[in-house]
Parts: sequence; C-alpha cells; structure tokens
Amino acid sequence: MSRFYVRPEDIKGDIILVSREEAHHIVDVMRMDAGDDIVAFDGTGREYFGRILSVFKGSLKIKIEKINNVRKASRIFVTLAQALPKRAKMDFIVEKATELGADEIIPLVTERTIARLTKDKQPRKGEHWQEVAISASKQCGRADIPKVRPSSKFKDVLNEAKNYDIAMMACLNENTRPLKEVIANFEGRKMLIMIGPEGDFSRKEIEAAASSGIKLVSLGRLVLRVDTAAIYLLSVLNYESNV
Repeated sequence: MSRFYVRPEDIKGDIILVSREEAHHIVDVMRMDAGDDIVAFDGTGREYFGRILSVFKGSLKIKIEKINNVRKASRIFVTLAQALPKRAKMDFIVEKATELGADEIIPLVTERTIARLTKDKQPRKGEHWQEVAISASKQCGRADIPKVRPSSKFKDVLNEAKNYDIAMMACLNENTRPLKEVIANFEGRKMLIMIGPEGDFSRKEIEAAASSGIKLVSLGRLVLRVDTAAIYLLSVLNYESNV
C-alpha cells in the first residue's frame, strides 16, 4: 500500500486534514476516494492507518484507526556533510542518504566546491532537497525524515564537529586509516561524516580537520565519485552498525 506524508499540524485528534500537493497526489494521481484505506506518516516516527472520509475540492479528510510509533532501529544519529557536487547529483545523494538512514544532511561549501548557491537560491534549493528527502522516506518506508540543513561553510562544520562522539572525513591522504578500523567498537551516539567535492578536500582543509580531531578515513584503494562515496560510506555503516 502506498504511503503518504502529512504534516504534524494537519493532525487534529483522530482526523487528518490533507491539502495541497499531497492531496493532489492521493486523489488525482493515485485515484483514491472516500472509503479507501490509507497509510500516512508525519516525519516524526509515527505512522497512521486510516480511511478516507471525504474528498472535497483538492482536500481530503482521513479518519485515523490505528497509530504505530516506529522506532529507529539504530542507536546512532548520523549527519552527512556533503560537499555540493556539480549538476543534479545532490538530489541523488539526498535520496540515497535518506534510504540508507542518514538523520541530517548538510550541503557543504569547501575550497574546491564548484557548485555555489547564491543567497536567493539557497532557500529554494533547501526546500527542494527537503522535498526529495520526504519523497524518499515515503518510498523506502521510513517513518521519520532526515533534516536537510542550510548550506554551511567548511569552517562552520569543522567547529561543530566537537559536538559529535565521532567525526570522520573521507579523503585521499597518506594519513588516512581504513573505515572499518576507525568505526570498530564505536559505542557513541552522534556521528558526523564528511564527503568532499570533485577533486577532494584541499590539503589545508584536511590538515585543519586532523588538527580538530576529525578522523581521516580511506574508502578503499579506488577513487570514488562524490555520490558513490556517500552511498558507500553509509552502506558500510548500515552493515556494521545498522544505521
């Protein structure tokens, strides 16, 4: 059965009021109508099983019959700081990071970042990527939605790294350690992973990260594309720690 996203503020007791794009998707795309059973989630870990009571001019009313509180299986809270890639790769990265369990995504601006967001584009891009995360959560069965944060400069994420139990930077450097070795026996809660742009982080950035206590990790002997690197790292964390 298809799952749909509803905002927490749309839930009024045992009734859900749906409007805007999601109502259009339910009624006009999926061709659902009054009397049909439906599953919705609000992005906070709750799933709602109910039935459509009525459809009226682009909105609908759902009667909640059952609520599931879905707990995230992993004890680890993962933040992916992803250097902005060229073209539309960020959409793909946000989608796959959502499917692979990331809790937060930070679009990262580094020295070698080619894609730059002007001030007027930042809010629109942020909203777009959040919508990508919502769609991916619907598709993959997540009851929560990763938060796509505003784009941040490298130095700001570096300063934030101290708030995590472990912070890792995937890079091409002679001082890296194997990822499996770095995460072995990790018992903390919060994890930050940093993926660089095309061309990798600069030497200055790598040295600054190492000086800040961020662990430099290798993703193997082959050089991965930026979108592949994010998927690879999150996949390994899923295997090792059930992110």
